[in-house]
Amino acid sequence: MSEPLRWQRTASTLALSGKLDRDTLLTLWQERDTAVADITTIDVAGLERVDSAGLALLVHLREIVRAQGNVPLFTGISDKLHSLITLYNLQQIIVSAEKIA
Repeated sequence: MSEPLRWQRTASTLALSGKLDRDTLLTLWQERDTAVADITTIDVAGLERVDSAGLALLVHLREIVRAQGNVPLFTGISDKLHSLITLYNLQQIIVSAEKIA
């Protein structure tokens, strides 16, 4: 069984930890609108694993935030997640706050 996905909201940041994959994302998917309300940063530093389904959820969360009038930045992108983002050519969608600074 996969490590459960956990998330925490602090001010305007949504911090994700654990594993974000097809086996763990259902709870966040069900609470996605509430989880990202007024969020400007999505911190993925605590994620141990992300698969393509998890990456799709990150893209979807970004689009919900954009629909609310914000453009979220991602922090804590690991080398593995960066490789997955590049593989799917999502560098313009999943934008790292570290790259902008």
